[in-house]
Amino acid sequence: MAQSSPLDGVLDPRGSRRNSGNDLDLWLTLNRRLALDPRAARTLLDQGGSVDEALRLLGVDTLGHDPERERARAAMAGCGAVAVPIASRAYPSRLTALSDPPPLLFVRGDVSALGAPAVAIVGARAATAYGLDVARRFASELARAGCVVVSGLAWGIDAAAHRAALEADGRTVAVQACGIDRVYPAPHRRLADQIVDAGAVISEFPPGLRPRKPFFPLRNRLISGLSQAVIVVEARERSGSLITARHAAAQGVEVFAVPGPIHAPTSAGTHRLLREGAWLAAEPGDILSALGCTAASPVERAMRSLGARERAVLAALEQRPATREELARALDCSPHDLSLVVLELELDGRVTEDRDGRLWASGKGD
Repeated sequence: MAQSSPLDGVLDPRGSRRNSGNDLDLWLTLNRRLALDPRAARTLLDQGGSVDEALRLLGVDTLGHDPERERARAAMAGCGAVAVPIASRAYPSRLTALSDPPPLLFVRGDVSALGAPAVAIVGARAATAYGLDVARRFASELARAGCVVVSGLAWGIDAAAHRAALEADGRTVAVQACGIDRVYPAPHRRLADQIVDAGAVISEFPPGLRPRKPFFPLRNRLISGLSQAVIVVEARERSGSLITARHAAAQGVEVFAVPGPIHAPTSAGTHRLLREGAWLAAEPGDILSALGCTAASPVERAMRSLGARERAVLAALEQRPATREELARALDCSPHDLSLVVLELELDGRVTEDRDGRLWASGKGD
């Protein structure tokens, strides 16, 4: 039996991957209509059984030319994004458990990072030196233990958590409240690009959409929904981080709060969470123990340092050696794209080629 690829059902606007049986244009049309009402999108998909039937129930003509849809495809291609519909095997299973999962996720980076063990770290934008230090320490230790660090790319705690995970050679996922072709806040564009190289930046909103206030609570439910635990480092009495914590509690996700100085405004929200029953997060080990996580092996760390395509190649070659042509067919990618990936892996000592032209996973680089 052929094994499914981790990229099954991922829709690429450049046409290199169209494995889901549902056309990207249909999903873009549904997403544009119902991105702000994901509960209604799920209801229609459940009733119709497929995206084209859901659109028919919605009364949408999917056959005509649609300039907005073409602009969305162009924007996705321009920023290197793919789309992961809820019908895809690559769609993160934790999000399907939500009552209002996004019908479509836009992803820049490694789609597989969305299904890995993950912990969210969120907190105040105007963070204190204490809060930033705590966020960095927790993110670094969790990343080294093999957890994906999830946050919202905002100023303060979010950015500190993302950067610390990157510096620890770990993976991190940023969830945005705007179109995938935008970065908010704009000065974090370089940080977003670094996250793409070592994880993923995602959004449920159509390309081109600017961030708006109502989008952030929707964004926050995905931060908690992708995670097995949420850590609130600093939060004022009225804080978006508390919204994320409420989403987590409703989703059955463990909520942890870091205590702070009793008179600090940024401690008011976290202390309130502790009074309401959140777990105390005094050190990273508290979260690892609660989740049953252990430190990652050197081989696992080496694998996490690779991109999605490199991991897919190694996973295929670990099953059996293959020629370049066989590998390109198995991974549904062009020979040109594959040759670039294989070259990097050969230079790194992870792949070797025998005299018959077969590629082998060498087991080096760990």
